[in-house]
Amino acid sequence: MPDLTRRQQREQTRQTLLRTGRRLFATRGYAGVGLAELVQAAGVTKGALYHHFDSKAALFHAVLAQVQQEVAGRVVAAAEAEGDPWTRFTAGCEAFLAASTDPEVQRIMLVDGPAVLGWAQWRALDEANSARHLTEALVALVESGVIAPQPVAPLTRLLSGAMNEAALWLATSTRPAEDMAETVAALTRMLGALRSR
Repeated sequence: MPDLTRRQQREQTRQTLLRTGRRLFATRGYAGVGLAELVQAAGVTKGALYHHFDSKAALFHAVLAQVQQEVAGRVVAAAEAEGDPWTRFTAGCEAFLAASTDPEVQRIMLVDGPAVLGWAQWRALDEANSARHLTEALVALVESGVIAPQPVAPLTRLLSGAMNEAALWLATSTRPAEDMAETVAALTRMLGALRSR
């Protein structure tokens, strides 16, 4: 029983560090958060942080992975709520745009993620989450004949890049509701061009 209690305490400390890191990284950015401030806000020692994460960058990596998994979960939930394959695909794309325009998600996932981890490591996380779901949806559409036969890998990267760029642009919008509606309309037209005639 004492081991279980210690395990629970360690997990509680880890979750506290993740929550605190996420809040601070989202509001101040990775560069704006010092290690001393982070542990003070979490109410833990530096030793406790280093027990779970070997650096501030490692904590950020864990926070980013968590954010990407949540966004992927929202995309999958939106897609699975629809009936036919095409509507599932477009609903998932729209859900990604909506989720990634959340300022917290945007700052961690799209702005600081590539800068802190480097492009290759950020892409690996993206591939494991958002890009994987996009690839699966495109493969299913090609196999069912909804989209003309074509290589899915470049199409996945083109669509992913377009949606990431749109999310970053929407972050600076002075008319978010209107720009979001126009972006979704443009995305719908762009995706519609992929359909087999």
